[in-house]
Order: sequence, then structure tokens, then C-alpha cells
Amino acid sequence: MTEKKLSTDSYKGVRDFYPEDMAIQRYIFETWSKTAERFGFERYDASILESSELYKAKGAENEELVNEQTYTFIDRGDREVTLRPEMTPTVARMVAGARHELTFPLRWYSIPNLFRYERPQRGRLREHWQFNCDIFGADDISADIEMIALSYQTLIDFGATPEMFEILLNDRREMADLYNSVGIIDEEIIAAITRLTDRKKKISAEEYHTYLLEIVGDELLAKKITHIVEDQSGTNKVLEGVRSLGIDNIRIDRTIARGFNYYTSTVFEIVDCDPTNNRSMLGGGRYDNLTTMFSGDAISGIGFGMGDVTMRDFLETHALIPAHIRSTAPHVMVIPMETEQNLFAEQVAMHIRKAGHKVATDIGTRKVGKKIGSASDKGCRFVIVIGEQEMKTDSLTIKNLLSGEERINTLSALMNFLNEA
Repeated sequence: MTEKKLSTDSYKGVRDFYPEDMAIQRYIFETWSKTAERFGFERYDASILESSELYKAKGAENEELVNEQTYTFIDRGDREVTLRPEMTPTVARMVAGARHELTFPLRWYSIPNLFRYERPQRGRLREHWQFNCDIFGADDISADIEMIALSYQTLIDFGATPEMFEILLNDRREMADLYNSVGIIDEEIIAAITRLTDRKKKISAEEYHTYLLEIVGDELLAKKITHIVEDQSGTNKVLEGVRSLGIDNIRIDRTIARGFNYYTSTVFEIVDCDPTNNRSMLGGGRYDNLTTMFSGDAISGIGFGMGDVTMRDFLETHALIPAHIRSTAPHVMVIPMETEQNLFAEQVAMHIRKAGHKVATDIGTRKVGKKIGSASDKGCRFVIVIGEQEMKTDSLTIKNLLSGEERINTLSALMNFLNEA
């Protein structure tokens, strides 16, 4: 009986990161970190495992997320555990737990690994990393303005221009007041309208009207609500504050609601303006009551999340990934002609590494010409070929693969050539 071979495919909805992918991923993470830290944010993290109660609790409640999208299992201690699908409940738990030792306001960021069991599609997978930034303990709208400025600057730091993306802003508290103004005061009905409106751009106008009519039960009232939602005029203090910082690609969009019930007022998204990738890349808002799940203290918070999948889609759509980022090649390739020269080649490579260069040795059994060609194809800048003569005389030949220039000398003398290049 023939033994069944294992598939080389990865689990559905996740990615393998080959060296070029990993180089781009690292570039994304490093840029995120640099931007956040320029704004005074400190990095934190936590385990990917959380008690399932955290996502079922009031305030983080989201039926679809809890019942259909989480990876949940019973551990060996008979506890229900979930692979974290988002980071906000986790950071709220951490802040609430250490609230007496912390000095507010806090500016924290993280790049957590997150998991959701959903249908894989462009920009959305079952596993991804997410850039999360939060300010805790700042009630003033200047925190909202700063958070939007940080999200804006994040894209600018990748080389984006304001014409490439748009910031959409709304306020759930203002929306509730507008619904109150037409006679809707029931919080459950307002919550149902909010959830529907958050999907408005994904369904037809006829579908939206039908669902809205089912919620409010009155044709005239449904029309009034539609008018409120579709009215993109007006302003608020957050919008004015952001524009005062010189950020003009922002406008009110009353369909923006964000899916989670814990958002209390300001909500915002950033969308890609390119028609081939016209989707939300980043979203967040203010959540002033989330920490009350853990204690009686309500610590205000505002934050956003940006996924690495949508970030890379944006960068590739706008050709913003620098060519050198994709290169994983070492600066210098040391090539022994025969296996007898392998150890000497390692000694040469180690000497060059001590000067801070990225160096590899090609200890394969291919011919020297193919090794040099391979080094050139990878993007190596220099090659040093080691043969029997080089071992005897301690005189090496180094070649610049870009210019074709060669130098012959001792390794110590050649270091100046390398360092100056």
C-alpha cells in the first residue's frame, strides 16, 4: 500500500512567508513602529490566548464574531479558550488590571497576531497581523484628533500622498441625537439601525430600505433616517481639529459606524481611493466604557487597527514598496571553488561580518560561474572567489558585480574597498 503524502499547501486562509514576503512584512512592521514611536507611543503585547468570556461579555459583544468567527477550544484544564480575534478587549483588560500603577494618559501600540474564522478574500484572511494604537485616559477631543493624525501619518510615512486615500469620520453619539430628533429613542432600535447603516455601502439602496423598514416599521420614518444617513454635509469639532493640522483629505460620512458595540462617539476609517483597491484599510474610534467590564472604573479610550494584509495591498496598488526592500541578498557572497576551500571561505566571511556587512558563503557543488551568476541574480553587490591559490597567498580578488571593478589584495586591505562602496 502506497503511503499517502502530505500536502504542501498551508492551512486555508493563512500565509507562508518566504524570504521576500518576510522582508516586506518586516518593512511594514518597522515603519508602523517608527511612526507610532514618533508620536510618543510605547509598545506592549500579550498572549494570543484569551479566556472566551472576554469576547462574550457585555461591551465586547458581537454575535457573529463570537459564534461564527472565533477559534475557540477547551483546554486541558476544562477552560474555554479563544485565539484572540482582535486586540482592543485585551488591552482594555491589561489597562484595567494595572490601572492603579499606570500614569494616564497612556499611549500604547502593538502589532498582534489575530485569528478569525471567516471566508478568505482580498484583504481578509483567517490570520493576520494588525497595527493597533490606543490612547487611554484622555477625554478631550484632542486625543481623537491626534489618533486620526497618527493614522494619516502612518500612510504618509510609507510614501503615500493625500490623494491616494481618504479619511471618513462620523460620531455615534451625534448619530443617536439625530435619530432622537426624528422620534427614535429606543436604544435597541438605534443599535439595529447602526448595524444596518454600517453595511449600507455593501448592499443596494432597495435592500437598505427594505431592512430599514423592517426595523422602524414606518415608511416616512425610514425616509427620514435615510436622509440623515446620506447627508454628508456638516462638520464637527474633530473634523475641524484634524483640518487645523493641515490634513484636508477628511470628510463626514454618516454611514461609518464600525461594527463593534463598544464604540461610543468618534468613529473613523481610511479608504483607498484607487478603484482597483477601493476598500477600508484602517478603522477605529472612541470607546469610553470598555474597561468597566473588569472594574467599576470607566477609563476613556480611543484607538484604531490597521491590518498587514490591507496594508500590503495598498502599497502594491500604489507601487510604494521600495525595490531594495524586496532584496534579501547579502552584501557580499564568498564563493569557494572546491569543497576543500569551504572552511577558509567561512573564515573570510566571518572577518567581513565583523565590519558590519551582510555576508554569505556559497558552499554548494555547482561550478563557479553558476555561483557568480546566482549571486548576481539575487542582488549581491560583491563576490570573492576562494581557490587553492588564494588560500596559499592570502591574496584575494573581490569583484563589484554592479560596476565590474575588481581589486586584488589582502583581506585587511580590501576592507576599505568594501566599506567605501
